[in-house]
Amino acid sequence: MLSAQQLHVKGRRDDLLPPTSLRVSRGELLLVTADRQDQRTALALTISGRMKPTGGQIGWAGNGQIKNLRLASALVDSPAVNEPEPHLSVRDLVTEDLALVPRRYRGALLSKPWLKVNRFEDIADLWTEQLPAGKRMELLTALALANPHTDLLVVDSPDRHSASVADWLPRLQQLAYDGGRPLAVVATVTALPDSWTGPVAVIGNAVERQDTAPGEPDPADDETESLLFETEDAK
Repeated sequence: MLSAQQLHVKGRRDDLLPPTSLRVSRGELLLVTADRQDQRTALALTISGRMKPTGGQIGWAGNGQIKNLRLASALVDSPAVNEPEPHLSVRDLVTEDLALVPRRYRGALLSKPWLKVNRFEDIADLWTEQLPAGKRMELLTALALANPHTDLLVVDSPDRHSASVADWLPRLQQLAYDGGRPLAVVATVTALPDSWTGPVAVIGNAVERQDTAPGEPDPADDETESLLFETEDAK
């Protein structure tokens, strides 16, 4: 389980990430809302272990080390961070991303057979900017999961590519609820889909909004307490 309490990141003038609390378990999709893109990206970077928080608590599977969080997570399509370059072909994107998979798995992950096995051969020669939003989501999440150690998927602002929820929400639900490989999935979004009834968090809300269903044990009870990241000033 990913658990964050009062997580925040200071910016030059105001908080880049205001105090925010959330939690998500394997087999669950959490949507986190915020109007500002910079706040959505800051949260995505922080909960995937790519940015050190200024303060607050965060832990993955009872471990509060950033390295542990980073190794377990994949950051997907974050603007100005790791979104695909628009004039990169799908084939070249796949080659580049598979090269980042740990070496012990890399030998079997060549772009041509990977594209065939994952049924992306028909888009291999397209530029990434030509991809429909739904196909883009399928491709980027499949690449993120090429690393068998990925247990936490953090998708940054998938709704920026399309006004249709159908282009991203079903895919994320499928990944979260797939019994074969249960993942904890977090997506930062501008606004909640009208039909959404699942777990929700709000950037800038330091109190968790998700409730445990009646009669179900609180998954937090099975986790050891997250460790506090100390700021440089506190050292």
